[in-house]
Amino acid sequence: MTTLTHEEIVRGLAENREAPNGAARNAHAEALAGAAEAGGDRALFREALDNLINAYLYSSESPKILVPFARLLQEYDKDPAAFSEWETHSLFWQFKWVATAIADSPGIPLASATGWLDEMERRYRLAGYSERPVRDAELWLAHATGDDERAERAFRSWLAAERDDMSDCQACELGGQGHYAVLQGEDAEALELWQPVLTGELVCAEEPHRVLASSLLPLLRLGRTDEARSNHLRGYRMARGNESLLPSVGKHIEFCALTGNTSRGLEILAEHASHVAPLANLDDRLAFHGGILVLLHRLREEGHGDLPAVSYEGTPRTVSGLYEALYAGCLDIAGQFDARNGTTRVSDRFLAQVVREPLAADLPLGVRSTGLPRPATATAEAAPAVPGPDVTTPTGFTELVARARSARDLGHPGADALWAEVALRLDAQPGTDALVRADLADQQALAAARDGAPEARELLAAVRDEHRALGRAERAALAELRMAGAAAQSAAAPSEVRGLLRAALRSAEALDHAEPLRARRIALAELSAIRLESYLRTVEAAGPGGHDDHGHPQGGDQEHGHGEFAAELTAFIAAHEEAAPDLVAEAEEMLGRVTLAQGDPERALPMLAASAARALAAGRPWQAVDPLVLRAGVLMSLDRAEEAERTARSGLEHAAELTDAEAQGVVRLTLADILLRRGETAEAAAHALTAAHWFDRAGLGADGGAQARLLLARAYARNERTAEAAEVLQSALPDLLEHGDGQTVFVREFLGDLLRRLGELRPAAEQYLLAAEVTKGWEDPRPQASLAQSAADTLDDAGLAEEAVAAYERALELHRRTGTDPVAEVRVLRSLAWLGLREEITATTVDLARGRMGEAAAVLEAALAADPAVPALRSELAQTWHQLAQVLDRYVATAREADGDQDTDPARTAPLSPAQVDALRREEIELWDRSGRTYAELGPDHLRDRFQCLNNAAWTEQERGDADAGAARVTALIDEARALPEDDVPDWLLPSAERLLTQLNGRDG
Repeated sequence: MTTLTHEEIVRGLAENREAPNGAARNAHAEALAGAAEAGGDRALFREALDNLINAYLYSSESPKILVPFARLLQEYDKDPAAFSEWETHSLFWQFKWVATAIADSPGIPLASATGWLDEMERRYRLAGYSERPVRDAELWLAHATGDDERAERAFRSWLAAERDDMSDCQACELGGQGHYAVLQGEDAEALELWQPVLTGELVCAEEPHRVLASSLLPLLRLGRTDEARSNHLRGYRMARGNESLLPSVGKHIEFCALTGNTSRGLEILAEHASHVAPLANLDDRLAFHGGILVLLHRLREEGHGDLPAVSYEGTPRTVSGLYEALYAGCLDIAGQFDARNGTTRVSDRFLAQVVREPLAADLPLGVRSTGLPRPATATAEAAPAVPGPDVTTPTGFTELVARARSARDLGHPGADALWAEVALRLDAQPGTDALVRADLADQQALAAARDGAPEARELLAAVRDEHRALGRAERAALAELRMAGAAAQSAAAPSEVRGLLRAALRSAEALDHAEPLRARRIALAELSAIRLESYLRTVEAAGPGGHDDHGHPQGGDQEHGHGEFAAELTAFIAAHEEAAPDLVAEAEEMLGRVTLAQGDPERALPMLAASAARALAAGRPWQAVDPLVLRAGVLMSLDRAEEAERTARSGLEHAAELTDAEAQGVVRLTLADILLRRGETAEAAAHALTAAHWFDRAGLGADGGAQARLLLARAYARNERTAEAAEVLQSALPDLLEHGDGQTVFVREFLGDLLRRLGELRPAAEQYLLAAEVTKGWEDPRPQASLAQSAADTLDDAGLAEEAVAAYERALELHRRTGTDPVAEVRVLRSLAWLGLREEITATTVDLARGRMGEAAAVLEAALAADPAVPALRSELAQTWHQLAQVLDRYVATAREADGDQDTDPARTAPLSPAQVDALRREEIELWDRSGRTYAELGPDHLRDRFQCLNNAAWTEQERGDADAGAARVTALIDEARALPEDDVPDWLLPSAERLLTQLNGRDG
């Protein structure tokens, strides 16, 4: 191994401190410690040991801190005076980490663990530290060994002892106290203790990360599911990929397993596939793998044992294979702890954890998750219960059939579920009921027709013939009518479809006049003919392939087609208003849609309202949902938000009996959108969350589900739930990017804004740049310019100067191309000026910055020449002068520092002569005066800016030795303020000005 020089070790330690936590950082820290010891520099060796301890601590190898800590303690005992005050404090602080590592290492005998604890207590006492950290460590060792009385005494002593410099931060202490409460079965007390951490009042490097994960199951047990969902979304985002937080990741996986979100749990597991290994920290391994095992157990219970999981020890594993490997390993670890501790507590707790039952059957999380395939071994699922007033499934078969027929005749959404139950029970019934079998065949043929199955017409023909044979002419007539619809759906020739419609109408008219359903069958045939005829006319107008001779889509005379369709529907409504109200309601909804297509929303509104009202009067509330949802959307487009909300709420109320998952999603998404526009963010989020869940059930997660998640993210963002918004949006991002360039740009910019607010600057800039890339081909360059500028601002905030300059230059080019936003152009120029000074402040870089500021002023002066009355332009001009003065001030200060620093390279920062300094100071004052006068002209809204300019100018006068000039400026402002009416003077102005005057006079004296 090549020997490292002292400088290389120092540089390596600096780099190692900034490196990501994990095995690579640990290995580098080990090499540096070895090199430092070999070099013989004891101070450097101590620094390297300290670095190694910290590297181990924030990784899955934390028990390894024992060896470097013991070495560091030896160094201290040899020569305590060699340790600085900071190094001594750090050594005693690390004792706490060692105490935890010992308790978490079953290979260390209990006597040794107790001996380390006694040593910690002795050294703390001699050093004059509080016993608080000692009692904390004692608590967890006593609890692990099953000595609950000692644990309780230690807990009380921990709380009673004074806090001092050696105490953990309050966030960490509350985390431990809450964890102890959970172990005592006091979930509510734990959550109360954790509240300041969960709300962000108390934070540290690893809190609230850990507490957010620890709170999940207590919240679920208390039924506080909304908080649990929120803490999962926030907490997992913080813990994701962090090696020292793998136990917390395990808790998030367990949470998913116990809330009906096993697919989400599998995705989290996949994200941490590289960490699913035999971790050196056995306690962390037990916690992390324990959470994974809860998920794997649930998946096996659901029949997903053969599903691919992740690799373990280099071998790809199925769910069952990974379960067996991890279970055996965890059981062995638990046995090691129990053997060391003399108790079965760890094994008992582990075994109980793995087989936990779900705490929430199906908790929507809001994030997009790929559904799991149906298990190959799964048996036929029982049909869901029918929603509505009577959701119980009849116990008797005869009653079940009667209810199924009644629901079918009423058009109830639950009819399919009842017939599915009939099919399940039929074979167990004695004898063969031909009528029931015909009804089942009818139901199956109808389902095939709805799905557009190619065999639908054949099945319907068979049903028609069977009903005829059984003497059920009215059912045969209905099957015949459905055949016409199936033919149209399969793109049969218009003449064939019309022939089937005529035959169906003849069959309806041929029904016995005593048949109660005769009038309804005729009306249904007429309405079907109207609907299908409109479709057939469109097909015929389009011609072969649906295009005209020039390749353009054909629609015939669309306006004429709409008018003819509307006239037919109007006639139908008048003819059947009394006999078939539900069909008339359907016709009114269609008429409303046609009227909307004709561009007359105001006339469509009463039609949609009439449709919903008629459906309700007919005892079919589920039929009112579609027209109500459509009407709500129309009202919102007409800015009639209050009416829109009432209508959407009515639609949701009447959707209670709908079994169609897509319809449930649509009504909730509509209401959520209206509520968000009205500023009701919390309720909007609740409905958007549920809408996403329904769309997922309908298999529409990439369509309606994506839009619901976008709306949910927007609602969360407006409610300042930024982390949740980002987590939801990122999960739906692949789906949302499939919905056109406009949405792609909006979503990426929105995500960039969220990430920027979270301090994730580099990923935020990436989103802005990706959005800008999409807009490159747009005719209007302004969106690209704005996005490039957002990316540049974010890169600048992240300290990535080179990348920021490139983005700013691109934004500047685009702004100049448009010539419509001088303020944006000026802000880019000022940012470039400051970026040029980031690396070094020299005469050259200052001249470049001065040039940029001059360009900015010229842009504003040109814009003001064209339109002198724009206050924003004058304000920006004043700000430009102000910032140029700051540039010059920074230059003078840096040159003076260089003049007094013998180590400074004179080629980089040449000193300024007194005359040069005075000239620059005069220029600064003139710029601040000019800026202040402009702010004064702009009025009271810019008073703080004006005062800042005056303050800077006054102190600069003071530095030039002209104290009177600075004081005179302030005195003039005070006199001006006192001459104004009292109500016109802000409360802060006179006290601030008088304090400044006193300071100036005091400095002079």
